[in-house]
Amino acid sequence: MNSASLRRLFEQVRKGRLSADDAVERLRHLPFEDLGFAKVDHHRALRQGMPEVIFSQGKTARQVADIFSRLAEHGGNVLATRATDAQYAAVVAKVEKAEHRPLARAIVLQGDRKRYGKGVIAVVSAGTSDIPVAEEAVVTAEMMGNEVQHIYDVGVAGIHRLLAHRAALSKARVIIVCAGMEGALPSVVGGLVGVPVVAVPTSIGYGAAFEGLAALLGMMNSCASNVSVVNIDNGFGAGYVASLINRK
Repeated sequence: MNSASLRRLFEQVRKGRLSADDAVERLRHLPFEDLGFAKVDHHRALRQGMPEVIFSQGKTARQVADIFSRLAEHGGNVLATRATDAQYAAVVAKVEKAEHRPLARAIVLQGDRKRYGKGVIAVVSAGTSDIPVAEEAVVTAEMMGNEVQHIYDVGVAGIHRLLAHRAALSKARVIIVCAGMEGALPSVVGGLVGVPVVAVPTSIGYGAAFEGLAALLGMMNSCASNVSVVNIDNGFGAGYVASLINRK
């Protein structure tokens, strides 16, 4: 339920196409619906512009499917992150149009294809191993109504690969950079552009990378002033924040 769907509902009542009782029934589950094991926040799209997103990790396949189907009934886009094959099987049994994005570990339902972003969000990965995190950012930004361009495997070990995409970077309104190891790439990108750079440390690297902690600390100490940082492997958070920036 978002502002556009509320307007359509009120217009139906005004024109007599829908009774007041039917309208009340549709609004009955605002601001949330209690499923016993979860309280589904149907009001979030009104507050934040994006429906509640399902974090699938730790949930049973049935729980993910039940939440997904309840969100789908209210229209708009639905996104489940960190999803497994078993969870997707349970979801698609209830919502036939749901799609699986296995590389991003996401399940999506795209009911709203309107573009809300004002420009392009570029998603950059340092290495091929960082692509799953980058893909989570891509899917999130797309589901929030943005044009997204991805630029993969352009890490600092071969900086000429990044510089070959300098024109595309200069046209982006927001840039997401996913990198593991020492996490140097966001600083390099930040020094090339004059737009916000959202850095995502990934848990890629050998022992002293400490499962992304080294990259996280490196990014937080970036000397590029336009770089901000989200949590380790949090492609979703990066995609969400970049989308909000791109709407302004």
